[in-house]
Amino acid sequence: MSVAARVLVVDDLPQNIRLLEAVLAPRGYDVVPAGSGAEALARASEGDIDLVLLDILMPEMDGYEVCRRLRDHDATRFVPIVMITASGEQEKLAAIEAGADDFIAKPFEQPELLARVHSLVRIKRYHDTIEAQAAELAAFNQELEQRVREQVDELERLGRLRRFLSPQLADLVVSSGDSSFLESHRREITVVFCDLRGFTAFAETVEPEDVLHVLGQYHEALGDLVHRFEGTLERFTGDGLMVFFNDPLPCPDAPERAVRMAVAMRGRVAQLAEGWTRMGYDLDIGIGVAQGHATLGRIGFEGRSDYAAIGSVTNLASRLCEQAAPGQILISARVYAGAEHVVTAQSVGELSLRGFSKPTRIYDVAGLDAARAQV
Repeated sequence: MSVAARVLVVDDLPQNIRLLEAVLAPRGYDVVPAGSGAEALARASEGDIDLVLLDILMPEMDGYEVCRRLRDHDATRFVPIVMITASGEQEKLAAIEAGADDFIAKPFEQPELLARVHSLVRIKRYHDTIEAQAAELAAFNQELEQRVREQVDELERLGRLRRFLSPQLADLVVSSGDSSFLESHRREITVVFCDLRGFTAFAETVEPEDVLHVLGQYHEALGDLVHRFEGTLERFTGDGLMVFFNDPLPCPDAPERAVRMAVAMRGRVAQLAEGWTRMGYDLDIGIGVAQGHATLGRIGFEGRSDYAAIGSVTNLASRLCEQAAPGQILISARVYAGAEHVVTAQSVGELSLRGFSKPTRIYDVAGLDAARAQV
């Protein structure tokens, strides 16, 4: 059910107000009386006025002045105003110049008055609807802009996280809004370090475009496996790559998963090496895997940060990688202990590694036990 239109009737003679009320009220209009121009302005400023019936001849402030003031106020600028005038053309012209929308000559005919009121109230309602829709549209656009900004920020944040986290974990961080586990902390992790054997000599003898092409194939192949095994990628450094497991989310089978990934990487690079050999490139992969405690967290500066692991375990994985021959995977004793149920490996004894005071027992991974493990 629609709300009754509110008509402000302004006249200094109470009997004229009662007459107009007697005509309008039975037709469903809510009549708001005002006995002076000042009272009319006060009532109009309260809002919710759909139309003003305004007498011209009033003491202190005539109808022309009231009309001009209503037109100067933002809240009443578009409220329809009907001036009640004498029959003189001069008064009609002055009413229009003051800002009136229409006028009715005294004495008025009821049908004419009701028709004019009905028409102008309908126009006012249309105007109110348009204003409301415009306000809703402005609010919607503002909300949409905010959503777009939030989505852009989320995409940028997701892009930064995907530099070192698996897509599943990056999506989890963004959707939950909780990245507290990326702050500095200490945890036992399994680290995989690998690089290309023969890369330095290769890069010195071919064009830069060829180097980038080979690195592109290499990074794409290994990056796919990092995501597949849900490892945390710390960095690509040319032909070098470092991945760790059991952080930032727990991974109870970290040694096993690290060895599985290392074996898969060796197989993938072997496939690439067939094509590289046909092009005259002598390249293969060497991999080292170690397990131990490290301090982990975000490092960097505003606008550019990475997630890094700091500790001797990363150095150990790097040294094992240095010792690995082309196509060889060397793992520490702790990694072997955690993955021996699925790995086929043989001990190569204890090696003295650069940066470590004591010899380290090392195992050479031949592959996975086909009866108990599948990559």
